[in-house]
Amino acid sequence: MTVRRERLTAAIRRSGVYGALRESIYRMYEHRVEASLPTDEVPRHVGVILDGNRRWARSMGLADVNTGHQRGADKITELLHWCTEAGVELVTLWMLSTDNLNRPAKELDPLLDIIEDTVSKLARDGWHVKAVGAMDLLPDSTARVLKDAEETTSDRPGLIVNVAVGYGGRREIADAVRSLLLEQAGKGTSIEELAEVLDVEHIAEHLYTRGQPDPDLVIRTSGEQRLSGFMLWQSAHSEFHFCEVHWPDFRKVDFLRALRSYAARHRRFGS
Repeated sequence: MTVRRERLTAAIRRSGVYGALRESIYRMYEHRVEASLPTDEVPRHVGVILDGNRRWARSMGLADVNTGHQRGADKITELLHWCTEAGVELVTLWMLSTDNLNRPAKELDPLLDIIEDTVSKLARDGWHVKAVGAMDLLPDSTARVLKDAEETTSDRPGLIVNVAVGYGGRREIADAVRSLLLEQAGKGTSIEELAEVLDVEHIAEHLYTRGQPDPDLVIRTSGEQRLSGFMLWQSAHSEFHFCEVHWPDFRKVDFLRALRSYAARHRRFGS
């Protein structure tokens, strides 16, 4: 009897009925989670660490990890639509760290090609793109794509998409301090005079994200529970949500769960 039941189960799975049933149940659960979200507790700014592309490719038995990077890039548009539906105003996507710029060319070049194509597509598809990172560390072609996307989409309404490429939190803070010192030196301000009045807002005004609200919620996929240098300054009061799935497998229900987790928390801002 057990063998017959197992054979019947296997046959149902092969027929596609099992997949259709599972998808139907998933959609019902997704709608249930979405309906339970409070409309007045939506994060204004969501930061996302798109982690796990390589591990996803290896788990799928794929020899070329760039397949994972491409699959992850294709997932971005879905996320942006989910954010728009939820009422999020700003999304920061960490696509490439400063540490990753040290990878061998045979690994880095294909990844940069995917990033360039992705950013260009975001600009063509109507999103408001803003480049966030150390542009001077990037190859000229990549920096040009980022700058062009930012310039051509600067007046677009709706969701703002920060693409963090060549980004590192420590580098950002160092660049902010350097920019502040150069600005004040140009005004004739001495180091002693600056030291007397310097506060956190002076540095914040020179960050890559100056003028933008800090992230309310930071999501990291693939199960890693650390920031790895992502928005070190801006995330001082952020809520964190760590998701077990690799980025290419990130689903709408995973996003909704992150929003639900955020809404359930009591933000104390420093206490």
